[in-house]
Amino acid sequence: MELLASNHGNDPIDVLVGDWMSEANMTARANVKLSGQMEAYEPTFLEALEPALPHIAKHGIKVAVNAGASGTEKLHNMVKEMIALKGLKLSVAWISGDEVLPQLLAAQGRGESSFENICTGQRLDDWQFEPIYAQAYLGGLGIAKALAKGADIVLCGRVSDASPLIGAACWWHKWQQSDLDKLANAFVAGHLSECSSYSTGGNYTGFKDLESLGWETIGYPIVEIAESGEVVITKNKGSGGEVSINTLTSQFLYEIQGPWYFNSDVTAVLDNVSFEYISKDRIALCGVHGALPPPTTKVGITATPIYQAEMHWFMTGLDISAKARMMEQLIRTQLGAHVRNFTRLVFQIIGSCAENPTTQNEATTVLRVVAQARMAEDLAPAKFVRPCIDPVMCAYPGATPDLDLRQAFPKQVFEYYVTLLPQSAIKHRVHLASGEVIEIPPPPDSKTWPKTQPTQDITMTSEDLRKFGVSVRAPLGTIVHARSGDKGSDCNVGFWVRHQDEYAWLQNLLSTDFLKQLLAEEYNGKRIERCEFPGLKAVHFVLKDHLDRGVSCTTSVDFLGKNCAEFLRARVVNVPTRFLARGRI
Repeated sequence: MELLASNHGNDPIDVLVGDWMSEANMTARANVKLSGQMEAYEPTFLEALEPALPHIAKHGIKVAVNAGASGTEKLHNMVKEMIALKGLKLSVAWISGDEVLPQLLAAQGRGESSFENICTGQRLDDWQFEPIYAQAYLGGLGIAKALAKGADIVLCGRVSDASPLIGAACWWHKWQQSDLDKLANAFVAGHLSECSSYSTGGNYTGFKDLESLGWETIGYPIVEIAESGEVVITKNKGSGGEVSINTLTSQFLYEIQGPWYFNSDVTAVLDNVSFEYISKDRIALCGVHGALPPPTTKVGITATPIYQAEMHWFMTGLDISAKARMMEQLIRTQLGAHVRNFTRLVFQIIGSCAENPTTQNEATTVLRVVAQARMAEDLAPAKFVRPCIDPVMCAYPGATPDLDLRQAFPKQVFEYYVTLLPQSAIKHRVHLASGEVIEIPPPPDSKTWPKTQPTQDITMTSEDLRKFGVSVRAPLGTIVHARSGDKGSDCNVGFWVRHQDEYAWLQNLLSTDFLKQLLAEEYNGKRIERCEFPGLKAVHFVLKDHLDRGVSCTTSVDFLGKNCAEFLRARVVNVPTRFLARGRI
C-alpha cells in the first residue's frame, strides 16, 4: 500500500482496494475468534497500512478492504488507534452483517430451506459436522454508503472479493442499483484486480516471457473506471511484469463458475466478454453486461475442528509403485484395528523418477501418508507416527523416512460447507465514525437463476480435427495457456490459445469427454460443466466436487486447485505441427 500511496504524485490513484479473504482464512479466523487464541482480523493488513497512512492522508486517498475477516470491529479499533498515534485525521468506518450463523440455524430449524451445498448437493441436515460459524458474502453498497458519508477508510469482513471496487466505483460515480451494466463492469474489474499481481503476470502460464520484463518486481493492477462503466486495466508505473490480453485472460478465468457471475449487487453476464489492446500495459474490458442479482448470497460455514497428521517417506530409483505398495501394507499392519478411528487415511506418491537420472534428486519421489480423525488423541505419536516409522528396518530398499516430524503431530483442520442464504435475512450495516449506523437493504429487484450454469459438452461449431493438418504428440501446454482455482470443493479450469485458428482446434478438442480422458486417474466421476468464451479464445470447465472438501481440510497437495491446470497442460495430445511452428509458450 505504501508503494502505491507514496507515488501518488507520479502515478495518482483515488482508492486503494484490497482483498484479504479466502476460504482458508475464513475457517481459520472463525476458529480463533471462537477460541479467543488471537485476534480474528488479518494482521498483515496493519503491516501494509501503517507506513502508507501519512501518504493516504496527504493525498486524500480512500481505502476499502475486507481484512476484517472475523474481527472487523476490533480491526476498526486498531486502525483508529494507529491513526491517532500518528496525529492524522482520517475517518474510519466498518461494515457488519456478514456473520450469519444465528439466522442460518433459525431458518434451518423452521424448515425454510434445506441449505443445499452448492458444490456437492448435500443437505445441511445430512452434514455430519456441527456448524460453529457462518459468514455471508456481502456486496459493495455498504462501502459506497460509507464513502458517501465521508469515510476515508472502510473496513469489512466477508464482503465478496470484488465488492470493495464495486463500492468505490458506485460511490465515485453516484451510480444507482438499477445501473446494472455499469455495476457488472465494476464487478468484473474487481475480479481482475482482486488478487494482487495475478493480472500483471503472477500465476501466468506465459511466465517465461516475463523474465526480461522484471518478474522479480511484478506490479499491481490499477483499474480505471469511467462513469459509463467502461474499464481499462493498467499497472503501477515502473513495475515489472505486464498487463496484456493474456495476463488478464488468465485472471479472468480464475475461479469463475461459468457465464453467469453472481454478486449480491449484480449478476455479470459474460458470454461476450473480450479484451481490447489500447497500448502497452493498457487493456480495455469489453462485452460485459449486467443482470439482476440473485435473491440469495453465498455463505461459508465452518464446523468444529477435526485433526490431521502426515508422514513422508523418500523413495528413489526403480520400482517406485511397488515400494509404495510395500510401505502402505507395512504401515496398515502396524496401525491394526486403530485405523477404524481415522476418518481418512490416504497414501500418495508425489513425483516420479526421471528417465536415466543424472542426480539423485531427479530419481527421488515422496510417499505421503495423511490421516484425519475426529479426536486429536487418535493421531497421537504412538497411534500414527510410530506405526509409520517402525517398519523402517523391514521396508523397501533405500527406505528413508523424513526426519522432520512437525507435520506428523495432529493439527486442527476445518470442514467447510458452502450454501446460500436469502439476502433479506442479512443485517448489512455501516458503522460510521460519528456513531451513526446505517442499514443497507437487500436489492429491491432480483432474479432467481437456475441452479446450474449453462453447459455444452461439445462445441456448437463442430469440425473434424483432421482438418487442422498433420499432428505430432506433444504436451497440451506447448501451445495452450490454462488457469485453474478453487471454490469450495469445486475446481475450475480454463484453457485459451493465442490465435483464432488455434481456437477452432481447441473448441473441438476439448469436449467434456476429452477432458475426462485428460484427467485420467484424477477424474472422480462427478459432474463437469463446460462453456466457451469466444471473445477470449477460451474453453472453460468446472469440475464439481473435485478437491476433496476444499482448501481448509483437503488431503490433496493441490489444496487451492491451482495446479490442476498445470497437470492438464502436461498431458500429451495430438498438436497440429503448423501451430507448433509458431513457437511454444
